Amino acid sequence: MKPMRELKKPTLRPPHVQHQPGTPILQIEALCVRYEGVLALEEVSLQVNTSERVAVIGPNGAGKSTLFKVIAGVLQASSGEVKIAGYGPGGHICIAYLPQRSQVDWNFPVNVSDVVMMGRIGRLGLFRWPRRSDWETVRQCLEVVNMSHLAHRQINELSGGQQQRMFIARALAQEAELMLMDEPFTGLDMHSQEDILNILGELKQRGVTVLASTHDLNLAGEHFDRVVLLNRRLLGFGLPEQVFTPESLMLAYAGHLRLVQAGETTLALGDTCCDDEGGHDHA
Repeated sequence: MKPMRELKKPTLRPPHVQHQPGTPILQIEALCVRYEGVLALEEVSLQVNTSERVAVIGPNGAGKSTLFKVIAGVLQASSGEVKIAGYGPGGHICIAYLPQRSQVDWNFPVNVSDVVMMGRIGRLGLFRWPRRSDWETVRQCLEVVNMSHLAHRQINELSGGQQQRMFIARALAQEAELMLMDEPFTGLDMHSQEDILNILGELKQRGVTVLASTHDLNLAGEHFDRVVLLNRRLLGFGLPEQVFTPESLMLAYAGHLRLVQAGETTLALGDTCCDDEGGHDHA
């Protein structure tokens, strides 16, 4: 993976999405989300600081995707409060939501550059044509994720790792400051996972905050600053070694997780790793 090239700094934001200086990039207080009388999230509170990499862990149906959608402003909370840099989630163009790849129509007739350019729409406006500078931004973003040679490739011809890197390039073109990545490592081989992790390390240096949901507890523990353990309620939030205790993991996963002691390390095996396509939450 090539070192990240310095991109143009974000332009001035429209007034309705200005950030409040000195506030956390993400603050959640007593968040509840209810679907048809059933709580999908209950009393979730946490605070994330700028440039942190936070892994969101939990079984299928735990509310991980629901949490991301509320932060992104595409789903409304039943109660509680979500603030991005001091303001509510609606209208922020600094937030990039990267969906699960299984939820994308990969047969849609667009190429890689077209998808990355979609990240510029929030700054261009719906009825303005991209300028030469916008295409230059797209080119730079593709270079960052080592996909310049695939700029004109149709998206259905990409591998899983290339698809995920394309989404990251789109978020970079958007000048995102908070990235919400829903299962970015699912279905990727070790080499592709390593590519994504290297990019996340570079994003941290640029001050981009990343929340990524994953079923891989070992990956979360090794490569993320802090972890959120979620099963509708917040069961733990902090350093991996503080959160990944046998008691907390058994509480979160019940009978779906087997803990194996290897010396002083506890390994988690048998996690529910397949997407749950039913219901509202595909976490």
